[in-house]
Amino acid sequence: MLIRDLNHCEEFIAGDNSTLRELLHPDKADLALRYSLAHAVVRPGQTTTPHRLSTSEVYYIMDGEGVMHIDGESSAVRPGHTIYIPPKAVQYIHNPGPVDLKFLCIVDPAWRKDDEEIL
Repeated sequence: MLIRDLNHCEEFIAGDNSTLRELLHPDKADLALRYSLAHAVVRPGQTTTPHRLSTSEVYYIMDGEGVMHIDGESSAVRPGHTIYIPPKAVQYIHNPGPVDLKFLCIVDPAWRKDDEEIL
């Protein structure tokens, strides 16, 4: 049985300038997974750097409010929203609120540095 505690996952700044903690990744443990799962935080007033992945990605908003931008479209997002980001779509998210914007990121197949382009 594998149980990961968010508080015991190393925090780092991702290429898009969000703060990430990687929860599950098949390259980092002996897991029969295709996808990777991370917890992201965007601080109040911050915007992630526009980027694109060659793979699909899903965000699940847990806390705070934001504005999601995908390929020139934008929409307000809040807790309970799930956002599908198609492969190769230019994406970024802005946190206009007074609290941290927290969300889960699922990348399928699992995230690899070579699959991401920071714009």
